[in-house]
Amino acid sequence: MTGVLERSLSDDLLGQLGPKGVRTGAGMAPWLTDFRGRRTGRAEAVALPASTAEAAAAVRAATARGLPVFPQGGNTGLCYGAVPEDGLVVAMSRMRAVRGFDRASGLLTVEAGLTLSEVHDLAAAEGMQFPLHLGSEGTAQIGGLISTNAGGTGVLRYGAMRDLVAGVELVLADGRVLDDLAALPKDNRGYPLRHLVAGAEGTLGLVTAATLRLSPKMQDRAHAWLAVETVEAGLALAQRLRDAAGDVLEAVELLDRAQVSYVVRHIPGTRMPFGEIPTWSLLVELASARAGAGMQELLEATLEAAFEDGLIADAVIAQNEGQGEEIWHFRHSVTEANAREGVGVVMDTSVRPGRIAQFIAEADAVLASRFPEAERAITAHIGDGNVHYIAMFPREAWDRHADPLAREIEVEEAIHDVVIRHGGSFSAEHGVGRKLTSEMRRLVDPVRLELLKAVKAGFDPRGLMNPGVLLP
Repeated sequence: MTGVLERSLSDDLLGQLGPKGVRTGAGMAPWLTDFRGRRTGRAEAVALPASTAEAAAAVRAATARGLPVFPQGGNTGLCYGAVPEDGLVVAMSRMRAVRGFDRASGLLTVEAGLTLSEVHDLAAAEGMQFPLHLGSEGTAQIGGLISTNAGGTGVLRYGAMRDLVAGVELVLADGRVLDDLAALPKDNRGYPLRHLVAGAEGTLGLVTAATLRLSPKMQDRAHAWLAVETVEAGLALAQRLRDAAGDVLEAVELLDRAQVSYVVRHIPGTRMPFGEIPTWSLLVELASARAGAGMQELLEATLEAAFEDGLIADAVIAQNEGQGEEIWHFRHSVTEANAREGVGVVMDTSVRPGRIAQFIAEADAVLASRFPEAERAITAHIGDGNVHYIAMFPREAWDRHADPLAREIEVEEAIHDVVIRHGGSFSAEHGVGRKLTSEMRRLVDPVRLELLKAVKAGFDPRGLMNPGVLLP
């Protein structure tokens, strides 16, 4: 080991990974800044392993020198969890192998660098689906999605990423490899380590591969865009759809007028189906794996009754799958639209669905009184209670602040205090990253924090895996 440490980190990496697997100097720039360009870090080198053995070698090369390791997937996170703070970035874009498909078990094993859209294509080629959908699926990578326990629009029916991962392969801080890819439906050999890894944001190790749970391909779908006047009406309508459709309710999403207006204004090719933007828009999808299951008829009957009871102001039901895809393309364009609109302080909050209306009303009052220059925008997965409450500031107003970071923290704390009063969480699906560690210290039960730190110490006793992320 002494001989190895006499070489520089970059020389050691070049010997282990070859020239395609190492970036230094100015060549590191794409891996140092978050995708929105809001925060830039630093690193001694970037490793791009092409195999688990190379990933383990890269981790050992850094940690043997006492240097931290910063895992990075597609770098599409919103909480700066992939921005390095000196040490080695290990990026997974070259780990792209498909290791196996098991139709009898409905399992697909892939390496961490495949994007979500590529996994969608692989599942479709086998007549199945991977039911995680979100706006960044063309760039978000499987390893990063696991590490942040990504959610998306299908959580109501399928669960978050943690529920879709049946096994993981993990490089530990000392370079050893945990192979937990067996993915047995029944396996009581101790704690389910994959559940710890999902949502750990790279603090327990480097995800190099995963076994994913696939679902049957949906054969019969129905989609609608519904205009409602109040949050309460949207929630009541969502409950009716749940009661009528049961487990064929694929997605139900709530957007406010401001959020819809940003997409209309900034994203070419999107279409809002009403003459005027509704106060609130409810986007709905029903889906069955059985052809001819009558999803359109079920949706129409449910909405007709809701119309008669005054819950719906207007409605457009997709007449074909192309129109349905237009609805969901609109929904998945919100992040891009928000980035073009202004400076958004995006809260990733969750409460029980029954508390959504009260939470929004109280948060609106706080925003209006303390930050009147901001406009409220909302995108909510109301079936699972995840409310993306956004304070959208005009760029010129934001730039007037002497300390924008302090202002961002002030806004977040004000809204997070409201969500905590309603028994909720300030991190639902985006992770904690570096952005919310102070909120972990301020708002999380000390007993919970103590246990989280004990888990971290068991995997990574020297604290070299993604330090400064998740835990305060």
